[in-house]
Amino acid sequence: MAWVYLVIASFGEIFGVIFISLYVRKKTVGRLLLLILSFAGGFFFLSLAMQEIPLGTAYAIWTGLGAVGAVLVGILFFQESAGWKRLLFLSFIIAGAVGLKILE
Repeated sequence: MAWVYLVIASFGEIFGVIFISLYVRKKTVGRLLLLILSFAGGFFFLSLAMQEIPLGTAYAIWTGLGAVGAVLVGILFFQESAGWKRLLFLSFIIAGAVGLKILE
């Protein structure tokens, strides 16, 4: 179950970054609350995951999945660049996360 918590925590990170971007564009209380709740939920599920997954592994995978998710959201919804070099390095982050899971 810890790995499920870790994936959920990563979604909290991804949505938190989305709400930062939206909040910067238009500052509303609703967007600020969504931003805070997203990150709080991410931290909560990260803490649950870390009860069974070593700290270093959990943190590396959480930040890696969060980074990859945020970049993909940026590409899909915020018209950010999707150049091959950028996608190549994203694949390195994913490979690192998979490698940590395999070695755990």
